[in-house]
Amino acid sequence: MNFQLYYITDRTQIPSATVDACIARAIAAGVDWVQIREKDLPAHSLLALTEVAANQARQQGHTRIMVNDRLDVALAGKAHGVHLGTRSMPVDVIRRLAPREFLVGISCHSLPDTLAAQAAGADYVLLGPIFATPSKLQYGPPLGVTTLREVTARVSVPVFALGGITPDRVALCRQNGAAGIAGIRIFQDCGSLENLVHELREKSEQ
Repeated sequence: MNFQLYYITDRTQIPSATVDACIARAIAAGVDWVQIREKDLPAHSLLALTEVAANQARQQGHTRIMVNDRLDVALAGKAHGVHLGTRSMPVDVIRRLAPREFLVGISCHSLPDTLAAQAAGADYVLLGPIFATPSKLQYGPPLGVTTLREVTARVSVPVFALGGITPDRVALCRQNGAAGIAGIRIFQDCGSLENLVHELREKSEQ
């Protein structure tokens, strides 16, 4: 698998655009994954956002659209999958309810978390925070690349490095086993997302 880029939305951190515009821009730029993480949106608004994004992604043919936590919205909106937190529905329940090709990701914060996610049947995990970042202060000190290396050496499921990711840290993440990087601000705060994607792919090959 090529090094993957994973954008997580947060419309509260978008200074001058709408979240649907940011998603469309990410899809057009060739970002590999978009997780719609808008937990406070009413279900009908979240569904409408998901339907549009999933349709755009299928026309483009590359980006996968994931919905945070809401299996019902992910299925109704024809997203590619659902991303789970520590308090979400168990993976085995989702497997019984969703189509075979439906993807399931899980947020993890330690090696035991990641081992449990793999055992449960997750298709990938987001591991973080790897580096210090304001949005992940509640999870304690950053894990660091040593933990990233230990985790990726112990599991076969793809692990995305999350938290404090910058272009200059991409190569370090890949060198320590990450299948890709994930983030919010790195994708939302850039001037040209197309240029950023090109830069990140170059950095991942160093």
